[in-house]
Amino acid sequence: MSSTSSTTSRPPFGTAVIGQTEKALNAILERQLAGTAITEPQWVALTLTVVSGGTLTGDLLVQRISDVLKVDPAVARQRVAELAAADLVRTTPDGVVEPTEDGRALWGRVRSGIDRITQRLWGDLPDADLTTAGRVLTTVLTRANALLAAG
Repeated sequence: MSSTSSTTSRPPFGTAVIGQTEKALNAILERQLAGTAITEPQWVALTLTVVSGGTLTGDLLVQRISDVLKVDPAVARQRVAELAAADLVRTTPDGVVEPTEDGRALWGRVRSGIDRITQRLWGDLPDADLTTAGRVLTTVLTRANALLAAG
């Protein structure tokens, strides 16, 4: 097979390749979450809780979850309630939502697996390519968020 024919057999950059990539990455995440009893939306909520370092009040955390998951704040609040019911997060007396010891341990185990996979997926790609990909995807994300906000 010539180099030209292998190049032309690749799908062109666009929504199809972005969508297929997103589906493949979600499937990988689902495998990492298997046996944890948490869903992908709960994982996102737990991640936002952990990386906030226990500095976000419930309302701020719910807003971040809502923004990231593109869901109504009531749905985001439900994800936090589910994590609290599973003893993965708790609310402090001053209203800050923080991970419990179990939540932090679970997050660390799953994150470690994701980090290993991430390294396999793009760890050997040139920095310039990663910078370009990051810039392009951030631009598309910003535009998509603006469209969503405009209704």
